[in-house]
Order: sequence, then structure tokens, then C-alpha cells
Amino acid sequence: MDILSNLKYAPGSKKKKKRIGRGEGSGHGGTSTKGMNGQLSRSGSTKRSAFEGGQMPLQRRIPKFGFTNIFKKVFQVVNLEDIQNISVKLSGEVLNIENMKKYGLISSSRKPVKVLGNGEINVKVQIEANAFSKSAQEKIEAAGGSIKKV
Repeated sequence: MDILSNLKYAPGSKKKKKRIGRGEGSGHGGTSTKGMNGQLSRSGSTKRSAFEGGQMPLQRRIPKFGFTNIFKKVFQVVNLEDIQNISVKLSGEVLNIENMKKYGLISSSRKPVKVLGNGEINVKVQIEANAFSKSAQEKIEAAGGSIKKV
């Protein structure tokens, strides 16, 4: 059994740091592991990561395509099967964005919410959201519920 005061590192697990430019006896003297001549052997030399020696860089050689629409609205999706699963907890409440956040259907109450018609619903429920798919709207109204766009 080892005593805490006698513990040692496993042999070979601790390597000595490479000391560059400390004379020939160190094995890393002379050119200090930088090779003979050239840009990288000089003091203070740095190159940009994408620099290709003046050649036209790859980033500028390949064709560009597409664009990003900065006005795109990203909706949080709630399916009818999710609403059906929490319908026991609702007990006559209006299912608005705050309640959806409370019951864990969405992650943020600031982003817009869209209700999709995936799954079936057979409870009468009043839902307030930013958008509804046609199939979701039809299924909610067929079950006796109502929708409200906010």
C-alpha cells in the first residue's frame, strides 16, 4: 500500500520541456529547430493562416453561391400530439405562449411559435400562437377548439 508522502509519477509520464536556443549541448541549438533559411526561420515571423505565398487564395478561387436571408423568421414548432399529451394538465386554460413555455413545449417565449398538424387531437382547447398550419387549424376546429393568431 502506497503512502501519500511517497507517491511518484509513473515512469515516462512526465516529459521535460523542449528548451530551444539554449546552446549546442541541448540538442536544439544553432538554428533552434527552425531549419536553415526562409521566412519562418527569421525572428518575429508570422503568416496569416490562409496565406498562400501570394498565390490567389482558395477562398477567392472557388465560386460563390447562395445567400442568407437576414429577414427569415425561425419558428418554434409545436405539434398537435404534444398538445394532446399535456391536455390533462391544461384543465380549461388557454394554451398561449407563456403556458407552452411552462409545460416545456417550447424553449423560449420570445421566439415565434407555429402549431403544426402532426398527430391527432381530441380535446377542446383554445390555442394562441403566431402561426398555424392548415391541417392543424382544421384538426383543432374539428375537435371543438379554437385558434387565435397573436
